[in-house]
Amino acid sequence: MTTSTRRGADGNLFAVLRAGFPADRARPAIIRPDGRTPLSYADIEEQTARMAAYLQRLGIRPGDRVAAQVEKGAATLILYLGCLRAGAVYLPLNTAYTPPEVAGFLADAEPSLFVCAPERRGGLGEAGALAGVPRVETLDAAGEGSLTAAAQASAADSAKEISRQEDDLAAILYTSGTTGRSKGAMLTHGNLASNARTLAAAWHFSGTDRLLHALPVFHSHGLFVATNVVLLTGGAMILLPRFDVDEVIRQLPAATAMMGVPTYYSRLLAHPAFTGELVRHMRLFVSGSAPLSAETFRAFAARTGHAILERYGMTETNMNTANPYDGERIAGSCGQPLPGVEIRITEPDTGRALGVGEIGMIEIRGPNVFKGYWRMAERTAAEFRDGGFFVSGDLGRLDERGYLYIVGRAKDLIISGGLNVYPKEVEAALQRLPGIADAAVIGAPHGDLGEAVVAVVVPEAGVRLSEERVIAALRPRLAAFKVPKRIVIVDGLPLNAMGKVQKSALRGRYAAIFDNPGN
Repeated sequence: MTTSTRRGADGNLFAVLRAGFPADRARPAIIRPDGRTPLSYADIEEQTARMAAYLQRLGIRPGDRVAAQVEKGAATLILYLGCLRAGAVYLPLNTAYTPPEVAGFLADAEPSLFVCAPERRGGLGEAGALAGVPRVETLDAAGEGSLTAAAQASAADSAKEISRQEDDLAAILYTSGTTGRSKGAMLTHGNLASNARTLAAAWHFSGTDRLLHALPVFHSHGLFVATNVVLLTGGAMILLPRFDVDEVIRQLPAATAMMGVPTYYSRLLAHPAFTGELVRHMRLFVSGSAPLSAETFRAFAARTGHAILERYGMTETNMNTANPYDGERIAGSCGQPLPGVEIRITEPDTGRALGVGEIGMIEIRGPNVFKGYWRMAERTAAEFRDGGFFVSGDLGRLDERGYLYIVGRAKDLIISGGLNVYPKEVEAALQRLPGIADAAVIGAPHGDLGEAVVAVVVPEAGVRLSEERVIAALRPRLAAFKVPKRIVIVDGLPLNAMGKVQKSALRGRYAAIFDNPGN
């Protein structure tokens, strides 16, 4: 393979990660629990070179987008890393998205290549064609498909080494908007490299670590935080296809660290085989993507002796704050700003800085903060203050020691099982169904998911609706995690003097809906 003479100064994230690979490239990097041979660091170098060579043979140039809706597996990470190596921009899509949803993302991003599961090639290939994608390839969870076959046939030494500047795009992750079209958060090589370095140091990762990786890899937590930190430090990851509590318990004895969403920890606590003895050897448990309840934090500590390290991040910024590795980890707080990251609390409308303990908008500045929203210059400008602070949309407060507490979400975001659900999108889908006059969507406390989606629906005059039929009608239109767990049928919605739905009243009214299934 051609070697760049600028490797030491190269801003390409792959070059940054490779600098942390162990000298002994035979060491395992990706451990597959199905018994297949682990992928070594030498395998990663060779397979990503073949992938980059194939992408380049297709004519994909630096800056071109490669979209993927594929199941989690080692080959998925090879695709991600191969895109970085080729200078392409990786665009992962949630595997739950329906063909119409995927078509919208493809039309917006205009990728040069779309990769999907072989069994979904028909419907998704049609979506790609409608969006004008010039080429569609397939890849399954086992690593089989047209993409793998073509990449394996490519010569590793034919790949051109592509240098990238820190400000060049590495990935686009779509985060649904509260209104209108979805937003593509543009993350640069510098954004991702800086966050990986910061987290590796803050959380004391090294080549001796084995991370139990049960997170999805279409999400920044699993793709960037978990994967990048492990590769940067020369450790290994036990790559589970998904979170399965029995499999996680089976693999925990071989791990030193685990990253998860709060739902993972609540499910572990509910399992009779999860004991303190099982995880006595563990070094670190990290939680994020949704608020960790103080009850779960305390119960986990009582059972295991481990205080879960909670952190705060966003698609647009990766990680911003974390409870300390050495020091007090506080239940209900997501910790202090990470090195190089600035957090301030402001009055939402004016941007005026607020004092200790005052609740306001969380604003963030640092090398981790994204470049902006894809092809949305006006929206990008509106989300930044003068001076470069990003307006998060989250409300919180800082205490006298600089610990951050998130108290609410200004944009009515629902986080269900660690995945973002925006009410406006679900409301729009409901209002398109025949017989529905109006709808409001809220999140309600849920013992397993943290929050679950609840829709309060008003039928048209003379129409009889049923909860089961409304949910069935939504399933082909929305990803499964967005479909409401409960539909409440009412005569009317509470409105204020301006005619706006009073969602706070609905949240109060249905706060216990999952405690009392008959409601």
